[in-house]
Order: sequence, then structure tokens, then C-alpha cells
Amino acid sequence: MWYFLNVIFNILNKKIYNYFPYPYFVSVVHLFVGVVYCCVCWTIGLPKRAPIDKPLLALLTPVAFCHALGHVMSNVSFAAVAVSFTHTVKALEPFFNAAASQFILGQQIPFSLWLSLAPVVIGVSMASLTELSFNWLGFLSAMTSNIAFTYRSIYSKKAMTDMDSTNVYAYISIISLIFCIPAAVLLEGPTLLQTGFADAIGKVGMRKFLSDLFWVGMFYHLYNQIATNTLERVAPLTHAVGNVLKRVFVIGFSIVVFGNKISTQTAIGTSIAIAGVAIYSYIKAQMEEAKKKNVAKEDSKAA
Repeated sequence: MWYFLNVIFNILNKKIYNYFPYPYFVSVVHLFVGVVYCCVCWTIGLPKRAPIDKPLLALLTPVAFCHALGHVMSNVSFAAVAVSFTHTVKALEPFFNAAASQFILGQQIPFSLWLSLAPVVIGVSMASLTELSFNWLGFLSAMTSNIAFTYRSIYSKKAMTDMDSTNVYAYISIISLIFCIPAAVLLEGPTLLQTGFADAIGKVGMRKFLSDLFWVGMFYHLYNQIATNTLERVAPLTHAVGNVLKRVFVIGFSIVVFGNKISTQTAIGTSIAIAGVAIYSYIKAQMEEAKKKNVAKEDSKAA
């Protein structure tokens, strides 16, 4: 279900950008639909809304800001280049996570883990050099998204809470929406009012336009919610493999649906990058499992 919703979201999202190229406004729609959905679920008690206080709000706000920035920059990239290319660049996210872990959090990253990231960097470089849809806006936006999501991971570790993942994601969505609205109003508001909405309605009609915006928002929220709920319940290795396969599915389906022409070098580079992410994810998951076993042994000895 996680894969299915993610693929549908990416395809519908790109189709909207083909006739309505306003990524800041569409990002707001994604979050707004999700927030309304959360409020309805809270109203009927599925799930029950967890209370939030000032300390927890202070912890979640940096997470939400990074989530908002990463989300908007991803959408700017999706609007500018092929979906497959954006996801190839976003395969570099583990590299930024490793760098942040070592140089910001002070965690020592083993050489084997750094070595596994070399194919990712090489593969993304190969794909970028010959990608037919390449432009700097799409590339730099995807890279900014990587950095934002890296900091989101850092702040998420500091904001660990007993609140269930469904409520945490709901609050993050609400705060992220507040951050996204001003940028959309300032950067796209005047153009939207003058020509943006009228052009989109003229191309596809009012009903389809509103329907597309509603469903892309629902698919965005549901795939993130199910991903959060699912990954909370599986082992690190399963998480790692699932994340890599998801990107493969999205890249593959987007190429088929949109008929994107890619060069041989781009295809090889993308494959190398994905393989590198798989190796990195496997090594990191093995390290996490070994760490858990060591903690369990020490606890048993202490007992």
C-alpha cells in the first residue's frame, strides 16, 4: 500500500505540474488536504487526538520546518524536471545523513559505510551529466530537499516522544502548513490570481482541476502516514530494503507512464546509485541490529 500510494502520488503530482506549474501552491494543497483529513479523524476519534504542550511544540517545530522546506523543494524539482531524475538525485540523501551524523552529531561513521556511498555519488553524477530533462533549478531544489530532510532526521532524534506516530505526523503536518503558506502567497499568489487558476481551469476544467488537487493531497498524506506507521513496526533491515525498492518502483513507473527518454548513461548511473543506496542501507541496518544485540547482552549481564 505504501508503494502503491507513493507511485500514484508521484504520477498525479507530475500530471498536475504539466498544466499547473505552481509547486509552492501545490505543496500547500498537499499539506492542507492532509490537515483536514487529520482533523476529521480526530473529530470521530480515529485516532484519539493526543494533547500537545509548549515543550513538545518547541521540539516538533524544527522538525516541521525542515519537513516543509524539504517538501516544497522536492515539489519545485518535480515541476522542473522528470520525476525519475528528481528521485535519482534524492538517492543522495543517505550521503547527507552520514555526513550530518559524523560532523554535526559527532557519531563515528565506519569506513565501510562511507565506501558504500561512493557508488551513490558516482551514479547520481553519471545520471545528471546526460539526463535529458536536466536543469539547475530541478537539480539544486532536489539537493536542498536532501539537506532539509537530513536536518529533519537530526531534529526528529531530539524530538523523540511517547506520542504515537499518527498524532506526531498530524502535528508536523499542521505546523508545516503554517510555514508553507507565506512562501506560496508571496512567490506565486499574484500570478495565480491573474492567470494561474484561469489557465488551469481553461485547460482541464474546474471539476478535474479541483479533483486532481484533492486527490494528490490525499495520496500525499496517506502514503506518508502509512509509511510512518509501517516503518515503526518493522526491523531496520526491512525498512532499508523497503525504502530502496520504493524509489525503484517510482522511477520505473514514472518512466513508463510519462514515456521519458533517458540515455544509456543515465540508466546506468541511476542503477549504480540505487545499488549504492541498497548496499549502504544493508550495512547500516546490520550495524543497528548488532548495536541492539550488544545492548541486550549488557542488560542481561546486568540483570
